[in-house]
Amino acid sequence: MPNWNEILDEIKKAGSTHDLIRRKYLGELHEITGRNVIIYYSGWLQKPDVRGQHINDADKNGFMSVIHKLDRTLGLDLVLHTPGGETAATESIVDYLRAMFGKDIRVIVPQLAMSAGTMIACASKEIVMGKQSSLGPIDPQFNGIPAHGIVEEFNRAFDEIKKDQTKAVVWQPIIAKYNPTLIGECEKAVQWSESLVREWLASGMFFGDQNADSEIESVIRELADHALNLNHARHISLSKAREIGLKVTSLEDNQSMQDAVLSLHHAAIHTVSSTNAFKIIENHIGTAFIQAVQHVVLKNS
Repeated sequence: MPNWNEILDEIKKAGSTHDLIRRKYLGELHEITGRNVIIYYSGWLQKPDVRGQHINDADKNGFMSVIHKLDRTLGLDLVLHTPGGETAATESIVDYLRAMFGKDIRVIVPQLAMSAGTMIACASKEIVMGKQSSLGPIDPQFNGIPAHGIVEEFNRAFDEIKKDQTKAVVWQPIIAKYNPTLIGECEKAVQWSESLVREWLASGMFFGDQNADSEIESVIRELADHALNLNHARHISLSKAREIGLKVTSLEDNQSMQDAVLSLHHAAIHTVSSTNAFKIIENHIGTAFIQAVQHVVLKNS
């Protein structure tokens, strides 16, 4: 018979009703695919004012925790829902996932994997999307402003002033908002994100393809060029992702997998909507790394 402490540990492991339902569908997806399943979910749409929603270095601890006891020979299906985040953290996470699972990583996008989330998707061997799913441009941001856009604006100012010096009066207050190193930092940030995705595509999704170089450059041009995308928030659908050359499988091609993925997605969204949780990293055997909003209650003495 279990003692008091053992029962308490069992209750904690079982979790809340949200945890039980979410883990039920995580298990179902694993049964269908026969692969390891990890979800990485952010609640930025439900809790937009909470810090830490984006991909950051703290997430590495979460992935380390949930991968620890998995059979890595089964590969990984990463179910991804994120607005994106830091390039350095994204690089570190991809390097770690590949160190654990090699190139046998598939990314499933039930709804949104934007910016750095798209970069992670590009590091997989295959992306699975539904008709409702979206990727996004990979152009890096500086305080919410696209680095590409800053460089383009500066180059436009330079060209216009070179042709007509009277334009300097118009451009001076605009350029004055830039600090001395901003343009260089923007250029390096753009080069960094592009080089990472180029390397991941070459060693993963397009490895061994006869026309890999041209295919990769086409993808990079479409995902990274701010002039083409116009807006960092642009949504890239399944059909558009295929059109630009990414290897994408339709979620609708497998009805049982579609049902499991969407049920899991709904369960995760319910969790971040109805509980204090704002980020969930969890595997199919119930190991979870959940970040939650801490509420402080002040009482009058």
